[in-house]
Amino acid sequence: MGIRVYKPTSAGRRNSSVSDFAELTPGATPEKSLLKRLKRHGGRNNQGFITSRHRGGGHKQMYRIIDFKRMKDGVGAKVDSIQYDPNRSARIALLHYKDGEKTYIMAPDGLKAGAMLFNGPDATPTLGNCLPMKNIPPGTEVCCVEMTPGRGAALCRSAGTSAVLMAREGGWAQLQLPSGEVRRVPIQCRAMIGKMSNPDHDAIRIGKAGRNRWKGWRPHVRGTAMNPVDHPHGGGEGRTKGGRHPVSPTGVLAKGGFTRRRRKPSNAAIIRRRKSVRYGQLKLR
Repeated sequence: MGIRVYKPTSAGRRNSSVSDFAELTPGATPEKSLLKRLKRHGGRNNQGFITSRHRGGGHKQMYRIIDFKRMKDGVGAKVDSIQYDPNRSARIALLHYKDGEKTYIMAPDGLKAGAMLFNGPDATPTLGNCLPMKNIPPGTEVCCVEMTPGRGAALCRSAGTSAVLMAREGGWAQLQLPSGEVRRVPIQCRAMIGKMSNPDHDAIRIGKAGRNRWKGWRPHVRGTAMNPVDHPHGGGEGRTKGGRHPVSPTGVLAKGGFTRRRRKPSNAAIIRRRKSVRYGQLKLR
């Protein structure tokens, strides 16, 4: 697992790098029964309004149906292959259960084809197994963490991320997330042992605008380059910032403004908030 750099045959090649895909299983092909057509929306909602800016185009992709719940207890599964998923930054693993069922799961770093994985309270806390928090030893590195029992993994699903199970108290487990936030989740929530695969993902350089177009990202236009009707920063004689703090097209503070609802019910689950950059300084929320 590493990064491949090409010879500088052009400006785009000189400044770009790609993953070497060394962890993938050679010759593995996607499981057709677990593929689904991915419809494109171009950042528009069901009424045709743009709700996600700068989206559109991109290469055709098939969605891999991932088992985020891992509720098949007591049945061993063999890792058939480690595969690439164009829809996410981490790798995925194809499992063949002993009863014949096939599923995709998120692959932790270091998982190899041929390994046996288990789910449920009776599973051992080893790499790739999924079990409830109450059965995981404190200090263990986990990923694909549930926030609500039975709802499926929601935390630490991107490449190279993991959380640390710090302690258990009553019916809660305390987790330290990659951002530094300490949050508690019910001990019935499940998590996978290990950290997510492809940890070098954040070191890859895009190199040219075309690679972002392949991903479905269109050019990002600065607000100061627009007209006043299009953006709060637009207009003015010459280049100007508009005399106000940076905001989004709808007027929401873009730097340092808190976007989390003050009375959100899950605020009670946050024991220590992450550090946030506000006006050039690190401050605790």
